[in-house]
Amino acid sequence: MSDGDLISEVYTGCFRRLVVQLYAVTGDLNEAQEAVQEAFTRALAAPRRFAGLENPEAWLRRVAVNVARSRYRRRRVFDGLLRRIGPPPAVADRAPEHLALLAALRELPEGQRHALALHYLVDLPVGEVAATLGVSAGTVKSRLSRGRQALAALLTDSDTTYTGRIDVRS
Repeated sequence: MSDGDLISEVYTGCFRRLVVQLYAVTGDLNEAQEAVQEAFTRALAAPRRFAGLENPEAWLRRVAVNVARSRYRRRRVFDGLLRRIGPPPAVADRAPEHLALLAALRELPEGQRHALALHYLVDLPVGEVAATLGVSAGTVKSRLSRGRQALAALLTDSDTTYTGRIDVRS
């Protein structure tokens, strides 16, 4: 039996049981499922080591419990930070122009949308946008140019009364 087959067999045999056990530990079904999935992901990352275990289910349970505990600690720290800094600022602008811009951005191809958002809304220089997206600066410039043209057409189509220059920063 191959290592992958062993992991598949263990998954089929004990995934539900592990989720039920972790649900009892965490009190949250989604958290339990994610912790068990993470345990199986770690088994897949080292299949030979997993295949050599005497009790794979016990190892998965221990890994899943440790994952759940780590996630709980991080969430607790994050929640404490959120309480100290107060409620998040209201960022949703309900102005018709803003809503039209967001709707038009959703119509663009992903690469253009990401480039426009990072360059104009986050105010990153072209080089930093390129590094963030993992593409060349030339690709970012091309996406910005094409995105601006497509965005202008979309915004002009949706609002024929708007005749000013399109400023994606507003």
